[in-house]
Amino acid sequence: MKEGGGNYQTSIVDLLKLLDLDSSLSARKALADELNVHAGADGSAEENIALHKAVMAKLAENGGVVPDSLRG
Repeated sequence: MKEGGGNYQTSIVDLLKLLDLDSSLSARKALADELNVHAGADGSAEENIALHKAVMAKLAENGGVVPDSLRG
């Protein structure tokens, strides 16, 4: 994990940066597809919130370790 991370508890972009993952819109769209997150328009607050929850759940499933499946 990287230092900092901004507001990773609520921001998907900050969470992905903290995990040293690509936080670009295209990467978030691909991650949303992979995690079956289909809420709101691409890049919308609704989608970002749902994606954040999905990533946090995936981390919890893996004991806090970023699984290879999220590394794209």
